[in-house]
Amino acid sequence: MATCGIAAGAKNTFNALEKALKKKGMSDVKVSPVGCIGSCYCEPTIQVNIPGQAPAYYGYVDEAAAGIIVDSHFGEGEVPERNMLEIGFERADQEGSGKKRQKRIALRNCGSVDPQNIMDYIAYRGYEALGKVLEQKDPDSVLEIIKKSGLRGRGGGGYPTGYKWHATALQPAKEKYIICNADEGDPGAFMDRSILEGDPHSVLEAMAIGGYATGANQGIIYIRAEYPLAIERLKIAIAQAKELGLLGENIFGSGFDFSIELRLGAGAFVCGEETALIHSVEGERGEPTKKPPYPSVSGYKEKPTTVNNVETLANVPSIILNGADWFAGIGTEKSKGTKVFALVGKVNRVGLVEVPMGTTLREIIYDIGGGINNDKEFRAVQTGGPSGGVITVEHLDTPIDYDSLKEIGSMMGSGGMIVMDETDCMVNIAKFYLGFTQEESCGKCTPCRIGTKRMYEILDQITKGEGQFEDLEKLERLGNNIKLSALCGLGQTAPNPVLSTMKYFREEYERHVTDHKCDTGSCKGMRTYRIFEDKCIGCRACVKVCPVHCIKMVQKPAHRIDQTMCTKCGACFAVCKYEAIVVE
Repeated sequence: MATCGIAAGAKNTFNALEKALKKKGMSDVKVSPVGCIGSCYCEPTIQVNIPGQAPAYYGYVDEAAAGIIVDSHFGEGEVPERNMLEIGFERADQEGSGKKRQKRIALRNCGSVDPQNIMDYIAYRGYEALGKVLEQKDPDSVLEIIKKSGLRGRGGGGYPTGYKWHATALQPAKEKYIICNADEGDPGAFMDRSILEGDPHSVLEAMAIGGYATGANQGIIYIRAEYPLAIERLKIAIAQAKELGLLGENIFGSGFDFSIELRLGAGAFVCGEETALIHSVEGERGEPTKKPPYPSVSGYKEKPTTVNNVETLANVPSIILNGADWFAGIGTEKSKGTKVFALVGKVNRVGLVEVPMGTTLREIIYDIGGGINNDKEFRAVQTGGPSGGVITVEHLDTPIDYDSLKEIGSMMGSGGMIVMDETDCMVNIAKFYLGFTQEESCGKCTPCRIGTKRMYEILDQITKGEGQFEDLEKLERLGNNIKLSALCGLGQTAPNPVLSTMKYFREEYERHVTDHKCDTGSCKGMRTYRIFEDKCIGCRACVKVCPVHCIKMVQKPAHRIDQTMCTKCGACFAVCKYEAIVVE
């Protein structure tokens, strides 16, 4: 059970299943809690496995449904239609599960193993990769495998992991570190949290492999305190690995020592940047510093330090076990392997998806995500979070990888993918993201601290209907200057949502400043609420909720809104049951 399932009531479902099985005397049926399988849209979910039968997958399983499933599926041998999602359920990592178009490497164990039981992980070849490198490989061989695999950083930068490890390994220092960046701060992104909640040992194993390859004996997981379940499971996993001798001194009798400790962060977006993260680990303010020197040369405590994000590390054990060629055979020419996306927003099946690099947005949104909510039109998708940009309908068939996203003005980022439909105003969306980065700016450099604030103020004026045409030129000029002059990558990419929406939705910006009109009605300052007098029945529901008493009866029974008094709060629109009030 992960955070999404627990929030939807998975603990009650789990207890109801155990209670129903006990009532039927089925003590031989095991109920095992596992991590998120990615179907967040239909949580709580359960998978029923009976030897000799096809696996069955149920969704939206509340306490009542749990009892019905036990009575029918286990008791009478019949599969109840209620809550049934799929019979013959195939995990997405199995070849042939083309319907889902997924391939799971980083998420390979999420939904299969009990994250609090190390034996479950070991049963799925857990710690076999670590044993293999310690017994059969020297550090240089491990570096070559990771380089040859083509694995690139999944946190957003896309730097080749093998070369980052090599840069640390080249340093002559005796004291080195490997840090796992689990400070996931992008709005809408939760892939790292799900990996840590569902398969924490895969990250621990990868850190030990990375430590062996680079010469580090100490690992640190920097995780935001907002992830209590992931923290709890990491603590359990570290303790279990220590108890079995898989962490600590003389691992597998090889003479290699490696320990891991946790450091909790306060949840600052800027701490996703590696130099700011290192300063936070050191107990200092989480502010970035100019590079070089890079952390591989001078990082934590000024010692050589490798910083990798959670998803990057989760790929490593599979690469060691299956070989560099296997991993390099997946994906595109310059982007190997798979990528986990948090698919959220106006899409029918929200959740986590892991697809080979090169999969198109159309396949992700329509084939896996089930299309747009309420049959509305697709408008755009934001990738890369606040550092990324929007992708429009004309790019739906673009194969997604690091380079193709940059070419169309966005970026991979950590993997947040927010789908928007025809009701979303792109100017308002840009304002939202800029507001986020402006609030999260550490304030160290002027372009980010002041520049994003000025950009936000201009956007705020535009969305209030007070913008001027020349404001558009100011936005572009300011955005491009910030990209060139900000200190760190987060500041340099902060204007991206504004610049990309201006590139693809220029007409929408122009209507805001010339006609003072928001076509979707999203910009509160430009809304006008009107009453269709021929539809109004005079129920007075709108009159009762209006906080400024601006709705008056004009001709019985119809009402009218006094626009000079209206504060555009929308309370009248929300309570009208007769579609007599419209937003213009």
